[in-house]
This record gives sequence, C-alpha cells and structure tokens, in this order.
Amino acid sequence: MAALGNLGRTVRLLLGQVVQRQKAGTRLSETFHHGPPSSTKSACSMSQSAAEAEPQLNEDEEISEEFLNRNPRNLEQMALARKDRGWETVWPSNHYYHRLVYSRSQNYITAEIFAPHSSTPVLSCSTKEWALKRELHSTRSVAASQAVGEVLAARCREAGFQRLAFRVVPWTFRSESVKKFRMALKGGGIKLCEPRRKYVD
Repeated sequence: MAALGNLGRTVRLLLGQVVQRQKAGTRLSETFHHGPPSSTKSACSMSQSAAEAEPQLNEDEEISEEFLNRNPRNLEQMALARKDRGWETVWPSNHYYHRLVYSRSQNYITAEIFAPHSSTPVLSCSTKEWALKRELHSTRSVAASQAVGEVLAARCREAGFQRLAFRVVPWTFRSESVKKFRMALKGGGIKLCEPRRKYVD
C-alpha cells in the first residue's frame, strides 16, 4: 500500500509539472501574438539598441577636403606649375622648369641642369669624371661631347626628367660637338623643349 501511495504522489507531481508547462507555453504564445507587456517591451528595446550600435568614426580614415601637393614635379610634368616670366631684357630668361647648360672649356666638356633661380645644378655630367675620362681619347672632342650626352640622358631618365629647356648661342649651336650632344640626348629619349604652360581656372 505504501508503494502505491508513493507512486500516486509521483504521478500527481508529474501531472502538475505538465500542466504548469502548458500554462507557460500559452502565456508565451499570447505575448508573441498580442505583444509583450511594458517590462518586456523595455527589455526588447534595450536589447535592440544594444545590437544596433552606431559605427565609430576613425580619424585616420576621414578624407580631408584640402589636398597638399608635396611633389611639385607632378605639376611640372602636367605643365600646370607656374613659370617665372622675368624681365624681357634678361637672357637667358627664367621661363622654364629646368634648363640644360652645355659648356666646353679648353680641357673638359660639362653639361648641367639647373632649376630656375638656383645656381646649384640639379644634375650634371662632365668629362672630368674618371668613369668617362678613362674611356675617352680626348676630353673635349666630338666623341666626348656625344658620350656626355648619352650619359646625361641615362641620368635624366633615372631622375625622372623627360623635357628640358636648351638654349644655346646661335654660333655655338651650329658646332659639330653641340649637334652630337643634342642627337645623343634625343636618342636617349629626352626632349629639348618644354610644353607651354596650361592655365586652368
């Protein structure tokens, strides 16, 4: 009899748990269909606001409205950089980006590239250099002038110079050494004239 009493108690407990679970299920279904009460609504809204957090802005990823060009050679190659006109009576004029100067002394030949208003050459080549001097029979001959032009053209390509302003005195311009020098530079891919400046608003 005692065993049957214990069995009846356990059955009643199990039935009570099943009924409680069924009631809880009906309550949940009612809340889903008819909307949660105020406490559950506030909890849901808090969970939604936490899930949809605003994106954080990184200062490094912001795009600046002002652009500072730190490489003026870009504007020179696009012919947008300013050229100084200077006085019309001054020769040679400063209306260039880079000027090529060819000089021939009694012993050596030198070619130098100058920026406007600068006395220090940006790039140079001369028969005074031992690498050229040891390969030449004479340091001021026509062959030496051609060798200087070829070496200078290679150095210009490495430095990024593609166009140069080259103005020579007319009676020097017709000499054989200057002609060979010009031909060597043109053969190396260097143009001895600069583009006209573009005026953009």
